[in-house]
Amino acid sequence: MATITAALVNELRAKTGLGMMECKKALVEADGDIGKAYENLRKKGVKTSVLERAAAEGRVFAATSADKKTSAAVEINCNTDFTAKSDLVLNILEKAAHKLLHDPSLSLSNDAELKQELIAASQQTGENVMLGRTAVVGGGSGGVTGSYLYSTSGKGKIAVLLSIAGPHSDEVISHLGMHIAAARPLAMTRGEVAPEIVAKEKEIAVEQAKASGKPQAIAEKIAEGKMNAFYAERVLLDQEFIKADSFKGTVSAMLKAKGVTLRRFVRIEVGQQ
Repeated sequence: MATITAALVNELRAKTGLGMMECKKALVEADGDIGKAYENLRKKGVKTSVLERAAAEGRVFAATSADKKTSAAVEINCNTDFTAKSDLVLNILEKAAHKLLHDPSLSLSNDAELKQELIAASQQTGENVMLGRTAVVGGGSGGVTGSYLYSTSGKGKIAVLLSIAGPHSDEVISHLGMHIAAARPLAMTRGEVAPEIVAKEKEIAVEQAKASGKPQAIAEKIAEGKMNAFYAERVLLDQEFIKADSFKGTVSAMLKAKGVTLRRFVRIEVGQQ
């Protein structure tokens, strides 16, 4: 007879949302075969898979350590907006984020306490409550971090983490976080844009010019101009700073005027990869 380990029971619980004893009994009947146990539960008509429902909703949370040396963001996905807005999800998010602040190297997906809380939340709500993306940024030598959380309808939808160096203020971090949340940059610099994206955009620009009757050489020159417009729209340092009443110019110019260097940013939006 197969040994029914705690790991097997927890795996079936995560897959089905059922209680520990129900899962253990199913595994005993299936002689430890988790696939067979799952199939048997389905045959019995048991509502076995809250996880078969698409976890299209969710909530994100961000926090910064007291010394501003570390910032972390955590996303949790679920099935409904109602659950995403709940204190249940918020409490799990806050605890998970502070775990990362305490230990930036921690793998939340392997954290036993968090796994249990997600299982309990799934059982309580009847939804697929699962860990989404996580991120941690550090300030590095002489730098600090900051976080910005955009919230709508009572829940966080977008989190931004920043690592900066130089003179800074909470206002600079807030304004820069707001810009990144709203402007959705693909990368910080032109060189950081994925080569395949650059190639595709240039190809489209060239074909558009050729379709209007321009020869290849002219089409190439027109494409260069269009690529500059693309970078101005999608590259952070090339974008026009969103708060024109605070600073009129590009993000790069704004940072230079403030004496600030942006080392890294991370943007997580629920529903976006």
